Amino acid sequence: MKILASCKISDQGIYLNGEVQQKYTKETDNWKKDVYSKMKLDYPKFYKMDALAKMAFLGFELMESVSSFEHFEDNDVALLFANRNSSYDTDLRFIESYTEKGSPGPSLFVYTLPNILTGELAIRKKWFGENIFFIQENFDPEFFIDQINFYFRKGSKACLCGWVDSANDKEECFLFVVEKTDGEITAEELKKYYKQ
Repeated sequence: MKILASCKISDQGIYLNGEVQQKYTKETDNWKKDVYSKMKLDYPKFYKMDALAKMAFLGFELMESVSSFEHFEDNDVALLFANRNSSYDTDLRFIESYTEKGSPGPSLFVYTLPNILTGELAIRKKWFGENIFFIQENFDPEFFIDQINFYFRKGSKACLCGWVDSANDKEECFLFVVEKTDGEITAEELKKYYKQ
């Protein structure tokens, strides 16, 4: 297996395949909209997404700007994601929508499950492969490697993997695409990409 592309988005900036793309300090909530605008994307549904889905969407679009994934068939790509806080930020906003505003927000309710971001990516790319979302204490490269190998044994040809988390004003998104080839990737290699 080999890593085709990676993207890290954090409070420090955006890194694509280990190279700094944009540095910023997170002073407003609009940085995701700013990145979306600079990329000149046309996907109006973006504005309805929660923070997790927006970060995953932007991270994947950034990776696609430097790597092509078009050679994969509709069911070749498995989506493997994890985070620590599930959909915590969106859950709080949803609770507020009915406790303080008196009307539950259906558009918020959709995002009270973290795996909605995998659905957003699958819809955008028209992928029908396996997808799963785990809740873990920390990014665990060994766990991801085990899961990648599991889905490769099941027939997937590539895995889009991600650690996407948002809670208490801290946002983090680390995505990477692994293709099934001869060879292995190590936990240390994944840690290096994650710590960019």
